[in-house]
Amino acid sequence: MSQVNLLPPEILEGQRWRRVTGLVLLAGAVVLGLILIFYLAQVNTLGGVRDEIAAQERTNAQIRSQIEELQRFEDLQVRAQAQQELLASAFVGEASFSGLLMDLSRVIPSDAALSSLSVSVAPPTGEEDVEATATGFVGAISTAGDAEGFDSLSTWLTRLEQVEGWVNPWMSTISRRDQGGSIYTFSSGVDLTPDVLTERGRRTIDAG
Repeated sequence: MSQVNLLPPEILEGQRWRRVTGLVLLAGAVVLGLILIFYLAQVNTLGGVRDEIAAQERTNAQIRSQIEELQRFEDLQVRAQAQQELLASAFVGEASFSGLLMDLSRVIPSDAALSSLSVSVAPPTGEEDVEATATGFVGAISTAGDAEGFDSLSTWLTRLEQVEGWVNPWMSTISRRDQGGSIYTFSSGVDLTPDVLTERGRRTIDAG
């Protein structure tokens, strides 16, 4: 069976345009819907990125705070090390004078007496001095006094070298105090090695 459309052509043309317009509007609505969905997705993504940036900034602020706190301790450590080095430098070449006097009292013969005593200990002031001090002399002891007989003088020289850190004893002058008497006036001395230094005095030299 065949169908015959008896509507006028202008009505048919209007219907066709209405259908086309409806399709175009539907397609436009779909496109607008897709654009809206894409926009909302981008807004959501952007919001997530902003949240991540804010979280990272908070983390960075915490890290900066921790660094500042640790920097404070590092500054304290640097100052403490500087104070320690200053204290160590104060003890470079330190010798115990009370120990030196004790050793003198032990080695002087009973028939001799000292009238003067001079002790010199020169701490090193540079790297070359430190090197020389570690292997050479750090000072000397000079004495003057009276002794009864040459045996006493000989005993004095012998005992001087028996003390640890005392080397090269010498007798620079000997003279009879009374004409025909047995009392002699003498002047003597001995070199001092790093062994006479205190433990911290030797340690600071070795560290230098």
